[in-house]
Amino acid sequence: MPPTRAERAKGPKDPELVLIGRHLRVLRLERSLTQESLADAAGLHWTYIGQIERGERNLTVKNVLRLERGLGIGPGDLTRGAFDGVTQPSTG
Repeated sequence: MPPTRAERAKGPKDPELVLIGRHLRVLRLERSLTQESLADAAGLHWTYIGQIERGERNLTVKNVLRLERGLGIGPGDLTRGAFDGVTQPSTG
């Protein structure tokens, strides 16, 4: 039987998802946006924004583009700054 959502949340988080989530939070706060206001601008649910920021969700390309539009940044800007200083991607 696969693990439940609660069980997955307790396990170690993917470091790349954590970096993207942290960067999303920085970008959101720089624009003085709440999770709710970003969610509205991006057409997503506010709880999903929180899950991304905590590194709990693996985003689709479509949702990355929605978030970038909601933040008023260009395509690729969300991931571009998230990995500054990272020399090698994680495996997993």
